[in-house]
Order: sequence, then C-alpha cells, then structure tokens
Amino acid sequence: MSLEIRIAAVGDAAAACQVLRRSIAECCVLDHNNDPAILGAWLGNKTPQMVASWFQSSTNHSLVALRDDTLVGVALLTGAGKLALCYLAPEARGLGLGRALLARMEEIAGGWGVKALQLHSTATGAGFFERLGYTRAGQVRSPYGVDTTFFWKQLGGGAAPEAGDDAKPRKRFCNCNSA
Repeated sequence: MSLEIRIAAVGDAAAACQVLRRSIAECCVLDHNNDPAILGAWLGNKTPQMVASWFQSSTNHSLVALRDDTLVGVALLTGAGKLALCYLAPEARGLGLGRALLARMEEIAGGWGVKALQLHSTATGAGFFERLGYTRAGQVRSPYGVDTTFFWKQLGGGAAPEAGDDAKPRKRFCNCNSA
C-alpha cells in the first residue's frame, strides 16, 4: 500500500469533491442525522466546479491524500490560518492520512507565520483534533445548521484566537506551488 500527500491540482477537483461528499454523508451521520435539509445545505457547495475554484485560489493552500494512486483525502488551509477542510473517504480512515494531512498543513501555516491554526470541527471530528493537541474554544453554528466546535492550536507563540476571529481575515497570501 502506497500513501502520498501532495498539492491539489484543478484536475483533482472531481475526485476531491466525491471524497468530501462521501465523508460528510457517510461519516458525519452524528452531525446531520440523515436530515435531508441539513445534508442538502452542507453538500450544496460541494461541486467539482466549486472545489476547483478553491484549489485555484491564490489565498488557499490545498492538499490531497492518495492511497495506491486513488484520491482519498483533501485538506484546505486559508490564507487567514483557518483549516477549512480536512476530510477523508470512509475507507481511508484509520490509516494515518488525516494525521499526515493535518501535520503538513500545520507546517505550511507555520511557514506563513501563522501563530495559531483555527478550525470548526463537527462532533464526528472533534476527538481527532483533540488527540492532536487542539483546544476547544466554544461552539459555533455552521451556515448549514450543524453545531460545530471551534478549535485552535498554537503553532509559534502568541495568544489564543477568539471564537469569532476567523470572521476577520488577515492579509496573508501565498501562491505556493509545492509542498
């Protein structure tokens, strides 16, 4: 079994979109309770075209994880230091790929000078982030109707961010083309 993490390319968008949609639908049942309205809202922007636009944005850094040359994970870091995506296909859970994606994103964020990485986690993912040293800092309702936990992890010193700080983006841009 070969495992690889690399920078996402526009050509990865359809497969990454499928990973996002499957992960949300199949792994996050605790969060959406198979409610069609919540699932529809949550999956609404998970289209190949939208994912391609996220990958192309100069203010994002996106990675994909591959297992035996099949895309099974996707992560996205915004220029403001927010981990906006970190999802695995159901069959890729427990292989260390989520941990590897997150470690690489922490490394990238630290290289940008980000002092604390922030994210909103589902109930499904909360234990994962806690095990990797993230601190709970409150509950936030997502736009699609799911309660999420705001987490942060100090990367290089400084104070903890406030739960609403991700709404105030910092001007931090990266046109990174290599991992």
